[in-house]
Amino acid sequence: MMQFGEIILKSHASFLAALLLAPMVPGIINRTKAFFAGRQGPPLFQLYHDLFKLLRKGTVYSNSTSWVFRAAPVVTLTASAGALMLLPVMGSAPALISFPGDLVLFAYLFGVARFFTVAAALDTGSSFEGMGASREIQFATLAEPAFLIALAALACLSHKISMSGIFSELAVNPFSSLPVLLLVMTTILLVLLTENCRIPVDDPNTHLELTMIHEVMILDNSGPDLAYILYGSALKLWAFGTILVSIVLPFKTENYFCDSAVFLAGMLFLAVIIGILESIMARFRLDKVPKMLITAAALSIMALILTLR
Repeated sequence: MMQFGEIILKSHASFLAALLLAPMVPGIINRTKAFFAGRQGPPLFQLYHDLFKLLRKGTVYSNSTSWVFRAAPVVTLTASAGALMLLPVMGSAPALISFPGDLVLFAYLFGVARFFTVAAALDTGSSFEGMGASREIQFATLAEPAFLIALAALACLSHKISMSGIFSELAVNPFSSLPVLLLVMTTILLVLLTENCRIPVDDPNTHLELTMIHEVMILDNSGPDLAYILYGSALKLWAFGTILVSIVLPFKTENYFCDSAVFLAGMLFLAVIIGILESIMARFRLDKVPKMLITAAALSIMALILTLR
């Protein structure tokens, strides 16, 4: 009973740590980009400050919007937090929720969040936000299959169909199939950049209206609603980063604090890598993004074929 209680405590502690630390990842990315640009850059905890400031403000709604626009920020945040519950987010503790097939739920929780975000953008009646929603859906139709096939490859490799089972098996046999893992890692990295609106797919800091994708869909949000969206985006980045770090660093010592430190170091390194990529790369033209995502899907299909040999 004591061991079971300890496991539950570690799972809850890991989940709470993810909720608290997720907004720091965008800060690390921005600080890395500022370093390469020779600037001081925003503070590391800038997103925390922005979230608290937005939560103290009021919310403004257009007369043309319906309940969809009001529900979208809450659904986005709830779906992102729910997806984190399906992941062993830190250390050697299991996920808060785990069952066979939960990897499909993980993918479709973010699909629900995207659906409501796009619906809210269309609900405003703005052709500008509709343009951003159209681009978001175009990229999603290519990114989601690539991600699902990559998860299927991991499931076939580990002979598990749950997120916790997959990562537990990878911890036992980290080099069971190195080519498959390299292909899956590349696919998930490309999907991570796409799903989280990072360069070379989108620029979260852009102010050039004709090139905006995700940011244009939330222009009408304000106050706490905007805080929910920004925080949900940080949780989404943490969730995809967790999958990538868990594949790159699958080793477990069964020491919770040691494994947590390794995981956090991996997340720090990933944030720095994303910052470096955004510093040395330019944003792709819109017609090149589908080609990149098709390449990601092809890599995931190759990984899946290799597992079926």
